[in-house]
Amino acid sequence: MKIAQVAPLIESVPPRLYGGTERIVSYLTEELVRQGHDVTLFASGDSRTCARLLPSVPQALRLDPAVKDTLPYAVLQLEHLRRQADEFDVIHFHSDFLHFPLARAALGNRVLTTMHGRLDLPDYQPLFTEFSDMPLVSISSHQRIPFANATWLGTVYHGLPPTVCEFRAKPRGNYVAFLGRISPEKRPDRAIEIAARAGVQLKIAAKVDAADQAYFRTRIEPLLTQPHVEFVGEIGEREKSDFLGNARALLFPIDWPEPFGLVLIEAMSCGTPVIAWRAGSVPEVVDHGVTGWIVDSIAAAADAVRDVRLLDRHAVRTRFLQRFSAERMATDYLNVYRQLIGGDMGRVAA
Repeated sequence: MKIAQVAPLIESVPPRLYGGTERIVSYLTEELVRQGHDVTLFASGDSRTCARLLPSVPQALRLDPAVKDTLPYAVLQLEHLRRQADEFDVIHFHSDFLHFPLARAALGNRVLTTMHGRLDLPDYQPLFTEFSDMPLVSISSHQRIPFANATWLGTVYHGLPPTVCEFRAKPRGNYVAFLGRISPEKRPDRAIEIAARAGVQLKIAAKVDAADQAYFRTRIEPLLTQPHVEFVGEIGEREKSDFLGNARALLFPIDWPEPFGLVLIEAMSCGTPVIAWRAGSVPEVVDHGVTGWIVDSIAAAADAVRDVRLLDRHAVRTRFLQRFSAERMATDYLNVYRQLIGGDMGRVAA
């Protein structure tokens, strides 16, 4: 099958540091190539792939200080794609909805869009009402609730190559981990309080976006002076395996409708249990009592930190391999691709 994967240009594929969507595009692209498909990746020029790379910009836009507005480059990428669209059986977008008018007018029944973000924002209502015919894939069943009547062709959970995060049967650290972004919806303040109540060290490895600088300075930075907290900063994939694998548990105390939560399965890949708030996709991703604990309060989370010793790290890794491998993810997407080009869009796959 000839497949185009269209990634956002903000980060490279895979990203140098933080970037969940681009990381998943990388895992999917490489697995499709491994399975023998002809894949073209539309991404920034500093991306690394075994597929054919067609860059619209020389490097990830976030890393280019000369770039002030990313929208012109996204439009340029769409034009590059339009010129070569006839080469592909399937065009798979991972970049929200800017392409919807082009897909409807010129690209035919070959376009699939994976929605990677939250969909419960009021401004999305008129857009998805107008483009209710666009074939979509969700990354969790919970994510699609705001637009249950959209043309969903399936829910495909994220997957990782089993070698990305090394399994650690016996972690060397005596800490709990927080990994991701410093932002109000990720609730690093909760993580700090949970660790304090449980009497354990907390290591925070996270990026701070420009939009969250004020929140970081006023709400989080003052908390980092506590002796049980260590702020590591933003880390890349190479450091992530050690950071997660040597932790007693991952804290995921979110306060928003999380579409998936890639860090959850990254921790599981290491055998590290997760302690996650009951929100968004968490009940779909975390097997309570096997891969971690699902909690509803800070007190329950602190108790769960003490109880992680009851969970078998080998069982955590096994469940990850069963549910969240890159091979499974690619197979699921191939089924959706065949459904798309076969015209069978009335059946919603799970």
